[in-house]
Amino acid sequence: MSLIAFDFDGTLSDSEMTVLLGEKLGVADEMADITERAMNDELSYAESLRSRAELLTGLSKTDADDAYSEVVLRPGAADVIDRLREAGHTVAIFTGGFERGVAHALDDAGTEVDHIVANALPIEDGELTGEVTGPLIEGTKDDQLEALAGDLGVDMDETVAVGDGANDLPMLEVAGLAVGFEPKPAVEPACDDVVATMAELGDLLESRGVLSAAVDNS
Repeated sequence: MSLIAFDFDGTLSDSEMTVLLGEKLGVADEMADITERAMNDELSYAESLRSRAELLTGLSKTDADDAYSEVVLRPGAADVIDRLREAGHTVAIFTGGFERGVAHALDDAGTEVDHIVANALPIEDGELTGEVTGPLIEGTKDDQLEALAGDLGVDMDETVAVGDGANDLPMLEVAGLAVGFEPKPAVEPACDDVVATMAELGDLLESRGVLSAAVDNS
């Protein structure tokens, strides 16, 4: 069976967690600008993430929870995840975003994945500290994909990576099948295929033999 690794913000979800958080403090526009520059490979992901986290200094835990509750999956994403897992594949999410937002979106959609690798925004005295912690600040998604594939005994040729931004490039470049979900211009050349909806992704995975054709029971 295969290992399928998804990016989250911009791929499984069209919510941008840091922007949702930033709206609570009135710094969303600044965050969106930093995010766009990072996704187009104009500055390092680690630098951009730390800059965005710093803008969130003092945000209350209550407001952060409200922001995380607004994170949702794209239409059809849960169906693709469920079909992959039912087919016996391992599904992972590798995101520089935050585990709490990912967990809410999956719960809200009534689905789950096998592995989540994400970052976190520490809280002290009921407020965000402005720091960020986790394996995907300096760490890269190719390392995560290779390590998980090794743990599972899955050959890299049997891995699929789905992403959209510059921080997805490392895993797209090493995966057996690299799929861009409306990828940024700097990312598209690394993609074997490009899709714009989760329905298109399902069709692509069928054509590649990763999924069997969906059965219409209506």
